[in-house]
Amino acid sequence: MTTSIRNITIIAHVDHGKTTLIDNLMKQSGSFRENEVVDERLMDSGELEKERGITILAKPASINWKDSRINIIDTPGHRDFAAEVERVLSMADGALLLIDSAEGVMPQTKFVLAKALKQGLKPIVVINKLDKADQRADEVLNETFDLFVSLDANEEQLDFPVIYASGRSGWASKEIDGPRDNLNPLLDLVIDHVKPAEFDKSKPFAMLSTLLYADSFLGRSLVGRISQGTAKANQQIKAINLNGEKVDEGRLTKIFRYEGTKKVPIEVGEAGDIVVIAGLEKANVADTICDTEVDIPIQATPIDPPTMSIKITVNSSPLAGTEGKKLTSTQIRERLVQEAQNNVGISFSENENKDSFEISGRGELMLEILLTQMRREGFEMTVSPPRVLFQKNENGEKLEPIEEITMDLDEEFSSKVIDSMNKRKGKLIDLKDTGKNKKRLIFHAPTRGLMGYTSRFLTLTKGTGVINRIFHSYGKFEGDMEGRRNGALISMEQGKAVAFAIYNLQARGEMFVTHNDPVYSGMIVGLSPKPGDMIINVMKGKKLTNMRTQGTDENVVLTPVRKMSIAEQLSMLNSDEALEITPNSCRLRKTVLDPHERKKLSKLSEAS
Repeated sequence: MTTSIRNITIIAHVDHGKTTLIDNLMKQSGSFRENEVVDERLMDSGELEKERGITILAKPASINWKDSRINIIDTPGHRDFAAEVERVLSMADGALLLIDSAEGVMPQTKFVLAKALKQGLKPIVVINKLDKADQRADEVLNETFDLFVSLDANEEQLDFPVIYASGRSGWASKEIDGPRDNLNPLLDLVIDHVKPAEFDKSKPFAMLSTLLYADSFLGRSLVGRISQGTAKANQQIKAINLNGEKVDEGRLTKIFRYEGTKKVPIEVGEAGDIVVIAGLEKANVADTICDTEVDIPIQATPIDPPTMSIKITVNSSPLAGTEGKKLTSTQIRERLVQEAQNNVGISFSENENKDSFEISGRGELMLEILLTQMRREGFEMTVSPPRVLFQKNENGEKLEPIEEITMDLDEEFSSKVIDSMNKRKGKLIDLKDTGKNKKRLIFHAPTRGLMGYTSRFLTLTKGTGVINRIFHSYGKFEGDMEGRRNGALISMEQGKAVAFAIYNLQARGEMFVTHNDPVYSGMIVGLSPKPGDMIINVMKGKKLTNMRTQGTDENVVLTPVRKMSIAEQLSMLNSDEALEITPNSCRLRKTVLDPHERKKLSKLSEAS
């Protein structure tokens, strides 16, 4: 074993370069052989993480530096994955706060830093991307100090060390214009500044389970930092929950430690080290895994409650089963139960018949990632419109989740954006001039009005604006909010859409289908510019005549169909609509497909 262990977590806003920095730290510290082929963004292991360039799951890795081992935990930068961050911070002795030298302090940085300061961590500030042409490192450092003050940091935390770096170029320096050779100054600073936590190795073994992986060979793998004693392979262990009740018992079949990003089997795990253990089948995140003698659980950080939920049912459209392999409610239920076990940010509930499942999470992105993963695994399902979860205060008043929205945009678009936020019951909190004709707007607005707003914002700013959202608090219910104004264009019957019919209907509104797309009765094939639904026929072909002159055969030119994300489509839904998700398609539809049934239901709801 090495003489000392440092456990550090990296805190940063989305896309501020933390995964790239870890890549270079590992390469320079000799974690790989000279001839080893190494992927870019090594810590982004999931397919979606690599595609979107975001960290979704927290993952540990390890570096040996001088006579110490540094365990680095890569944390998600997006607020929807806050539950991952909260748990991971409990394993760390220190933190690297990574800030982009041009963008400066951003909302997600603020969110994770607040959690870290609360846990008593003393961060090292790394001002990254110093090779950017528009870097403003000095101003960013002042902003960072102001942020620490606003988050009530204590004097020790305010006396933070600062290092300047470029994660992509692989250098760090204590001065802005200091030597730019390698990342050694950063590793040395971690060793000097982060003091290894002291643990009692003589006590019986205990560790708090902070991450859970489903492994096809080992079964449930639990990751955590050993808080006391030593863990030996084959010893008898048990799991107790936060109330001290026994949840599971078994034998510690395997212990692993991280070497680089790989898991290496070991015989003995010592206090202070981050290990992966296998052998328990029911133990979950936030349980204490311990020796059979231990009865007092290790306290875990309470996780913020979910703010949004969706209902998932089987795909009931006429096209069900044409694309996916996993169609039954049993298969959907098993997958959702597994997700709720592995991801503590998600909660799962079901109805009495076990054919409708409610999934609650921290925000749109978290729910969209889950639906995208299920879609890729071959699932077909019907998803209801997202619903915001309300709370009540002591006086019985209704409260709803309020978010803080930070927008960076060109000055010319600010009036349009302010107007669009006013319609969504947003309140302008701050307006700053960031130079070069750019403005930073900060709003507080209810989550209800922000579903799918990102695409609207990008349209208003012609794709040049940057928007960031973060959960702020539960606030006073803001009253009714205007839903979608546009009526739906609904297909009349089942078949394949025809270019001639779509061409003639384009003037009626925006179409979501193109030539030869399968449609069915009750499917939403477009949006009308006016309120009120309209049933249309997208399969009407051209009348055949014996005329074949140049004037009668016009060239049919269709407007390209707008590509929409799952989150965007969910945000468009009215209460009587749903989204059909299959591996290859996402189709908007009415919950009740039959037009006569829909009429009956609307009359009943009007009467009641």
